[in-house]
Amino acid sequence: MPKLYFKYGTMASSKSAQALMCKFNYEQKGMKVLLVKPEVDNRDDGEERMVRSRIGLTAKCYTIAPDQSFIELFEKVNAEGEIDIVIVDEAQFCTAEQIDQLKQLSQRASVLCYGLLLDFTCHLFEGSKRLVELADSLQEIKSVCRCGRKSSVNARFVDGKCVDSGPTIMIGGDESYESMCYWCWQDALHKNK
Repeated sequence: MPKLYFKYGTMASSKSAQALMCKFNYEQKGMKVLLVKPEVDNRDDGEERMVRSRIGLTAKCYTIAPDQSFIELFEKVNAEGEIDIVIVDEAQFCTAEQIDQLKQLSQRASVLCYGLLLDFTCHLFEGSKRLVELADSLQEIKSVCRCGRKSSVNARFVDGKCVDSGPTIMIGGDESYESMCYWCWQDALHKNK
């Protein structure tokens, strides 16, 4: 029976790698996968849109703007052959309305969403909040802080300093973010004051 799944973790916890491995597994079994990411994740070079993991796995994907419908995208791609599963990377950037659409699609195909739970200020992203409210299954993908404790915060660094203010969305990788436990994040913030 199809369901809506949300698999979340901090940055560098292997979310994209797991999404791509899942895609490979379904395709290896002859199933059709619709791989999508919100277009706000614009780290791609060139015309092709890709899901990329830090360990080097990549796959072409569709992108979706905040004002576009997952249902319309699904219908368009489904016309080319029956879709068995929808995989969404960077799901935290989806709107609440788009998550509602993914819930509706989960009546027709399983929908696996991968993304961050919290922004760099420890508040839920809009898409993540709605996924927590609607998902049939929630699974944390755990990673480790530099101190050895479980990471739970996506600490943002600007000019080498940990910050807790600024725009909610700032696309970046290891140069701008570090996964930390709450206590190391608090220590890093207080060193700046």
